[in-house]
Amino acid sequence: MAYDAIIIGAGMSGLAAGIRLAMYDKKVLILERHYVAGGLNSYYHKFKRPFDVGLHAMTNFVPKGTKRAPLTKILRQLRIPYDAFQLREQHGSQIHFPSVQLDFDNDFETLRAEVRRAFPDQIDGFDALTKRVLAFDDTSLDAKPIPSRQILEEHISNPLLIEMIFCPLMYYGSPNENEMEFGQFCIMWKSVFSEGFARPEGGVRTIIDLLVKKFKELGGELRYSQGVAKILTKEGKAYGVELERERGLTKISTKPRPRSDATEVIEAIQILSTAGAPETWAMTEGLSAGEPKEAGALTFMESIACLNVEPRELGADKTIVFFNRSDERFDYSRAEDYADLRSGVICATNNYAHETPLPEGILRVTSIANWEKWRALEKPEPYTALKEKWFEGQLQVMEDVIPGLAANTMRDRITVHDVFTPTTIWHFTRHERGAIYGAPEKLRSGITPIENLYVGGTDQGFLGIIGAMLSGISIANAYFLRGA
Repeated sequence: MAYDAIIIGAGMSGLAAGIRLAMYDKKVLILERHYVAGGLNSYYHKFKRPFDVGLHAMTNFVPKGTKRAPLTKILRQLRIPYDAFQLREQHGSQIHFPSVQLDFDNDFETLRAEVRRAFPDQIDGFDALTKRVLAFDDTSLDAKPIPSRQILEEHISNPLLIEMIFCPLMYYGSPNENEMEFGQFCIMWKSVFSEGFARPEGGVRTIIDLLVKKFKELGGELRYSQGVAKILTKEGKAYGVELERERGLTKISTKPRPRSDATEVIEAIQILSTAGAPETWAMTEGLSAGEPKEAGALTFMESIACLNVEPRELGADKTIVFFNRSDERFDYSRAEDYADLRSGVICATNNYAHETPLPEGILRVTSIANWEKWRALEKPEPYTALKEKWFEGQLQVMEDVIPGLAANTMRDRITVHDVFTPTTIWHFTRHERGAIYGAPEKLRSGITPIENLYVGGTDQGFLGIIGAMLSGISIANAYFLRGA
């Protein structure tokens, strides 16, 4: 018997869609290549510790009982109580440029007051931009993409303020180099500035385990270490998938492979792929490889340092710092070298309002990277040596941006550290080029040229944990549950 739905990928989008469908007694199978769920927001173990990947912060935080907010909507749609996410608010974050710093937290008035302080002649334009952003319908599945830089320039005349606004929003949600589609800009403004940051107690695993448990309790089936080789079609309609012969995280080609009688074929009435649009096109019979155009160029490397003290004891008292080391234009584009240390994100994981203090200090620093350079390296050498070299560079950047780290001998407080690169991202997610935010051209509708096949998640244009879950829910409601 065929499944009602096959979902490719057990990330936040796939799990949310699976839960929504299983609520209505749909027979649902989720196929996940990795041996844990979560996708781009997951975790791994090393040095006898769990490390979060992807999650500096869960955006879209709102207090319990807030109406008409994305967080409230997904909890209602998935029938999950607010307290189950165990969210702990940020202490406060910062946009850091050499001559100006803007603090912000989960109260939008904090950022507004900072703009008034640092850019008094820009506050009216900032208020007008805020009003325009809040009025924009960013949930429409058929909205036409428009660039945002020109819109910002209509309201704000100071180029430095424009770059400071772009810095956190691009780092947390733009697949486009040096530009941001306005709908995506509005989504990120609301999720970062209007709402805010939180972290689940226990890290991202708290949410992953909750979603997986809910899906299985509703009768859903989840297979780990199981990749999809092909999405099968007939007469322009998807009817099933062909699984990869080798289970687990093995090297694959994105080119279609010849059919083998040794592989397993599973049929379904409808299929949702959260693997990414270019990746879905490459898997699907009858789809042109040139559409959508190509994967994004933006990928990252990140270093995680564990400390024997709390970061705030070393002077790192902000939850997240989005920095640019020049007052000139913030250059958000593919790194020329292995990484670009001119800008980045520093996260002090301890600086959330945790009920139980973390067992050690954790500092994370993220930089834009270059997929092609990392991909060309032989392992373990010189790959391992270059990871250490760039880790040292990132440590220096943290000390430059937060002087207290050097003054308080941060390096002497590091107990263990780890580094992941674009090739790490590709290995565990198979996102082409390690592109965190997927393809620049989004499929807002989720509809593909193949009947019964839909795309959700990153390449639908909904990013972050809450955005990804909204994506899965929106696809399930719009196309899989019509009439249910």
